[in-house]
Formats: sequence, C-alpha cells, structure tokens
Amino acid sequence: MIDFLKTQHSFTELGIDNVETFFGHAGHDPLFSEFEKGNIDSAAFRDGIRRLTNKTNLTDQQIDDTWNSLLIGVPPVNHQILLEAKKKYRTFLLSNINEIHLNYITDYLQQTYQIDSNDGFFEKVYYSHLIRLRKPNREIFEHVINDSDLNVSETLFIDDSPQHLKTAAEMGFQTHLMTRDDSLEKFMYGSGLLNRA
Repeated sequence: MIDFLKTQHSFTELGIDNVETFFGHAGHDPLFSEFEKGNIDSAAFRDGIRRLTNKTNLTDQQIDDTWNSLLIGVPPVNHQILLEAKKKYRTFLLSNINEIHLNYITDYLQQTYQIDSNDGFFEKVYYSHLIRLRKPNREIFEHVINDSDLNVSETLFIDDSPQHLKTAAEMGFQTHLMTRDDSLEKFMYGSGLLNRA
C-alpha cells in the first residue's frame, strides 16, 4: 500500500518547500517515470531529487528514507487472500516500481513476514523497472497479455490509479478502482470472487 501525502510530508520535513511541483498522485516530474522504467539507476535518481529540491546536501539515506515513506505496509490478511485467489484464478502482479522501493519491500517482507519476495503469491510478477515499461502506457499491458497469454475480457485489473484503469478498460480489461476506503479483503469477499470459509 502507498501514501502519496505521507511522502510529500516527508519531503517537506527535510526543508523542501516545492514538493507539490514535482511529486503528486495525479502527476509528477519525469524523473520518477524514468526511474520506474529502469532508464536511470538509484544514484541518478538521488541526484535528480537533489536537483529538483535545490538541496545538494541531502544524503542518500535521507532521500531513500523519504522515498520509501511512500510504502506503508501490507495487512497480513492480504497474503492469505492472495494465496486463496491463486488457487482459484490466474493471478499476476503488475507494479510501477523502482530499485529503491523493491529493495525496501524485499527487506520488509523478509523481516516482517519471513517471506523472500512477492513471487509466491502470483503466477508471475511484472516490475516496471525490470521490463522497462510502466503503467498507464498500453505497451506494458500488451507485454503482460502476450507474455502470459491472457484473455483480456476475462481478466480483472485492480489498481488505485484511475489513469491506469482507463488504459486497461480501453483495452478490454474488467477493472476495479481500489480506493482509500476499500481493501482487497472487502472487494474479494464482497464481490463474491472469494467465499469466506
């Protein structure tokens, strides 16, 4: 789960007063997209943050901690739901992500849940920075469709970003917007996709 406002606040706490000009849920500086597409590495991303914020003295650790504040953890029940869903359906993870966040998530899963990675919860995992494509561009959806031989009309795409859902819907996916008041547990059981034991 992610929290854009928390990250904006974390940037502000570092004395950065222009965060809304380069980072927000609806849009952000191309630096972030390039990082999520794997076109720049972590060092170049950190240098880009220093440039955008006019704070050349920011340390790598300060930048990483602030950037990772976007990630607010996973409720334990989600893992159970994903495993149940995997028994009944073909399930995939398609994530706009980057090297810093993936390292953080891997450490979080290992330390909190003693799980090596997200791989065990899905048939296949697609990370934007590794396949060099990102949502909401059609190319990333086409890559997943072709790579995993999906029937689009029978595939449900769940995401928390309307712009990602718009592309998916235009391509024929069924879609569901995951809002702040929603949860995977509510949706999967409420929709009847899974039945409570």
